[in-house]
Amino acid sequence: MALKALDIYKLLPKKNCKECGEPTCLTFAMKLASGKVKPEDCPYLDEKAREILGASTRPPVQRVKVGVGERSFAIGEEIVQFRHEKTFFHEPGIMTAVSDRMDADTIQAIVADVRDHLLVRIGLDLRLNGIAIRSESGAPAAFAAAVEAVEAVADLPEVLLAEDPAVQEAGLAVCGNYRPLIHAATRDQYREMCALAVKYGCPLAIRAPTLDALADLSGLCTAAGAGHLVLDLTSPSLHETLNSAVAVRQHAITRTTPALGYPVFIDTRPSGLPDAALICGVLKFGSILVTDAISDESRKAFLVLRQNIYTDPQKPIQITPGIYRVGSPGPDAPVLLTVNFSLTYFTLQGYLEASGVDSFMLIVDTEGLSVLTSVAAGKLSETLVRDALKEFGVPDLVDHRKLIIPGYAAPLSGKIEDETGWKVLVGPRDAADIAEFLEKEWP
Repeated sequence: MALKALDIYKLLPKKNCKECGEPTCLTFAMKLASGKVKPEDCPYLDEKAREILGASTRPPVQRVKVGVGERSFAIGEEIVQFRHEKTFFHEPGIMTAVSDRMDADTIQAIVADVRDHLLVRIGLDLRLNGIAIRSESGAPAAFAAAVEAVEAVADLPEVLLAEDPAVQEAGLAVCGNYRPLIHAATRDQYREMCALAVKYGCPLAIRAPTLDALADLSGLCTAAGAGHLVLDLTSPSLHETLNSAVAVRQHAITRTTPALGYPVFIDTRPSGLPDAALICGVLKFGSILVTDAISDESRKAFLVLRQNIYTDPQKPIQITPGIYRVGSPGPDAPVLLTVNFSLTYFTLQGYLEASGVDSFMLIVDTEGLSVLTSVAAGKLSETLVRDALKEFGVPDLVDHRKLIIPGYAAPLSGKIEDETGWKVLVGPRDAADIAEFLEKEWP
């Protein structure tokens, strides 16, 4: 079980030396319990206390990295059962499957689609993560050829789905240096699969019929040197897969079964319901999700769902403050002020683009708060606007001195005019009305 703040405090030296950066040892204990500091930050902990605190405060779900390079991704390192308690950190990797029974052209077409597909939403790039290669022929040469076809098109993270160690080794001979996920070790051949994982430095998925057997196999693989594990919870029944994923997260978060403290692998094919399985995998603790090719509409839906679930609910998505152009604005173009809350920015940008009016958007830093909230909290102020106009060189971009502010910022209009010397025009509260406003109010 994770230690509570008072339990941690009992293990601390109680010097209140402030060398850790906190005012008291109790404050340090509270932050350590919430994961905001590390045991190493206290210079006076003895080795026994450091060991106890390290085991208690490190993430209960181990971090595992798949792939190398720009498209590599990490999974695991989660610390809560429910997103609202804090946040989920590492979104699941969605891997599109190909088969070694496919010809090279078909494989490469699928790989190129995964490589190039991009969905931009609220300023973030959403992509599928990589390719899973299934060994359906059972032939090492065919499997190696399929892996070579993937490698010829893109440097994407890979999952090698081959339970025969000889077939697995043929695939690793092609891509083993690129840290693919090896799938999957079982009780019958775990020694051979662990040896391959150690040889190539790759993470290893393991599979067993029950959670108890999976925990035992986890211990065997760890003892064999394969410490970066992923737990395959795939079942022909989607209901069983979901229940197992929930149970594994509970065992991990409560630290009742540390041997189950690893990311979860789910293959949608056995369920026969890839869409439903992907949804459940995203919502309920899947870390590697393997699916056959899906429609463009479904793909977009899953990427958006994943983004929503793996966005910190306590931290608004923010846009970098600055001056942004809509169209090709000149020195007579309007300047519209708004905050750096992403949804506000993209909503206003969309309506400005639809209006056809070339404009400047001045985005100020309100720490991601909306207009109404930032005004109420004092984050949006006349001095902030004054400093932003100067910092981003807005007076050099336009010949006029007129600034359009959001309707909800109307109480600040007079203060902004006094502080900046600019004439303030109070815009509509709803961005949907901006086109009509510009048509009537902008010369």
